[in-house]
Amino acid sequence: MRYAYLGPAGTFAEAALRTLDGVTEAVPAVSVVAALEAVRAGTADCAVVPFENSVEGSVPTTLDELAVGDALHVVREVVLPVSFALLARPGTALADVRTVATHPHAEAQCRRWLAAQVPSAQLVLAPSTADAARLVGEGAYDASVSAPVAAATYGLVALADDIHDNEGAQTRFVVVARPGQDPAATGKDRTTVVLFLSDDHPGALLEILTEFATRGVNLTRIESRPTGGGLGRYCFSVDLEGHRSEEPVAQALASLTPVCSEVRFLGSYPRAF
Repeated sequence: MRYAYLGPAGTFAEAALRTLDGVTEAVPAVSVVAALEAVRAGTADCAVVPFENSVEGSVPTTLDELAVGDALHVVREVVLPVSFALLARPGTALADVRTVATHPHAEAQCRRWLAAQVPSAQLVLAPSTADAARLVGEGAYDASVSAPVAAATYGLVALADDIHDNEGAQTRFVVVARPGQDPAATGKDRTTVVLFLSDDHPGALLEILTEFATRGVNLTRIESRPTGGGLGRYCFSVDLEGHRSEEPVAQALASLTPVCSEVRFLGSYPRAF
């Protein structure tokens, strides 16, 4: 199995991928979009991309890319504890740090720490924490907030370990494949869907929520995302407990037809939490 992941080497996405069995080749992608497109194009069997973080919330790019284009299905999720390090080239002291590169989600998890320890440093946002480390290794910036594993990959040293603002931060990654047979129901599953309203009218969201509530289906995440069709045009990205082969879930999804122009199924798969 050939897996694409949000690269370059040394990202938390790669760490999530390394927890999986059956990976024969791991291919870094320059972005979430590129990783998902590799699966759509058939150059990768699966992709591992970040979906949400316990501090910063969902990853908008992942949500939006799964909501449009050729269908892709989530077949598994991986939850990783997240611990960052401040990495720099050998010989750099904390007092020398004038620029810090990192991914926006990492910055959000270390914002107060950075303000306290390197208050004069300019923050530079990078496509991934590993890419930030790569740029530091090339001399573009003084330091990066990255996964500790990136130090060896890019010839850096840690100026500080285990940096964070919140104890116990976690990131949820999803394994995405082309549509096929769903993973079998385990009794502890999650289903992800994207709901597009037929028209915007008072009580439309309540109608959706009622269909799940009356059947005892618990929603674990719901958020609106713009469809790109103009201001005020939104879809809803939803996670719910249960497998679509189970009658309450199947009935709830089928009942949404009157209020939704499209119910995009993104997969039923075992829950990691």
